[in-house]
Amino acid sequence: MGRFFNRPLALLALLIFNFSAPGSTQTAQQASPTNLPMLDGNALNLRLSKPLSRREEAALEPMDHFRECERCPEMVVVPGGTFTMGANESEPGSTQDERPQHQVTVQRLGVGRSPVTADEWKACVTAKGCSHRLEVVAGGGRDPVTGILWEEAREYVQWLSRTTGRSYRLLSEAEREYVTRAGTTTAFWWGDMADMRQADAAEADLIADIGILTAAATASTSEVANPFGLLAVHGSVYDWVEDCWHDNYVSAPDDGSAWTTGDCRGHVLRGGAASRQLRTRRSAARLWFGSPNRMDYMSVRVARTLGR
Repeated sequence: MGRFFNRPLALLALLIFNFSAPGSTQTAQQASPTNLPMLDGNALNLRLSKPLSRREEAALEPMDHFRECERCPEMVVVPGGTFTMGANESEPGSTQDERPQHQVTVQRLGVGRSPVTADEWKACVTAKGCSHRLEVVAGGGRDPVTGILWEEAREYVQWLSRTTGRSYRLLSEAEREYVTRAGTTTAFWWGDMADMRQADAAEADLIADIGILTAAATASTSEVANPFGLLAVHGSVYDWVEDCWHDNYVSAPDDGSAWTTGDCRGHVLRGGAASRQLRTRRSAARLWFGSPNRMDYMSVRVARTLGR
C-alpha cells in the first residue's frame, strides 16, 4: 500500500524543537523535505491538502498518495514504463480498432485513485469553474460524477490547474490503458475471467458474448485496487481521455502522449460501464462519442503531470 505524502504541523514542530535543542547536530540540509519522515495511511486526516512543493514532488515514490486542495481528487503516483497497447486477434471480444498492437512508453504521473466524485465536481461548479450542474445524485456525493461531456471534463481539469497552480489534465488514451493494465497483459488486470474472484480458475477464458456483468461482480471488482493502487478501472464508469478518435492504431504515438489529430468530432472513452456488455470493459476496449450526446456513464479520472 502506498504512503500518504504529508507534512503535518506536529511533525514540523518536533523538527523545530530538535533544531533548538542543546547538543543537536542536525543541519538544515539534513532536514530538507525529501528527508522528512513519512507517516502511513493513518495520517490522512492530518495532512494539509495543499499543492506539493518541487522538493515534495521530486520525493514522491510509486503508489504514494497526495491531495492538493480540500476538494481535489486523491491522487496516486504511477511509475513510468513501457507496455504493449491494444489487443491481439485471439483475445475474445476484441475489435479491429484495438490493433495493431504496439509498444508505448509512459512517463511517471499522478492519477486519480478513483473517478471524480459528485462532491468533487460540485466544488468546481460552486467555484464557477464547471458549467454542468448535476442532478440529484441517488448514490450520494462520493459516487462518481456521471453524464458529463468531454468539454465539461476539460473544464474540470482546467479548474484544478488554476486552483492548485499545478498541471492537471485528462489522461491520454495510452496512459489510461497503461494504468488499467498495471503491468498485466490479460483482458482484465486480474486475468481473463469476468469476475476477479474466479481469476485463479484453471480455465480462464473470457466468453465474448457473455452479456452484462452481474451487479455482484461489479461490486467485487470496483472496490479492489489494481497493482498500481487504482480503483474501478473496469466497468464502473467510462473516463473521458484527451485523444480524438481514430479507427485503429496505425501511426499512433509511442510516447504516451494524446493523439489530438484526426477526427476530433469524437473523443475517446475508456473503462466500460455496468450497463454495457462485458467485452467493452476489457483493458484494451475503446469507445467514442461526440457532443452533444450525453450518456449517464460518462465520467472523468484526472491526471497530474509530475516533474522528473
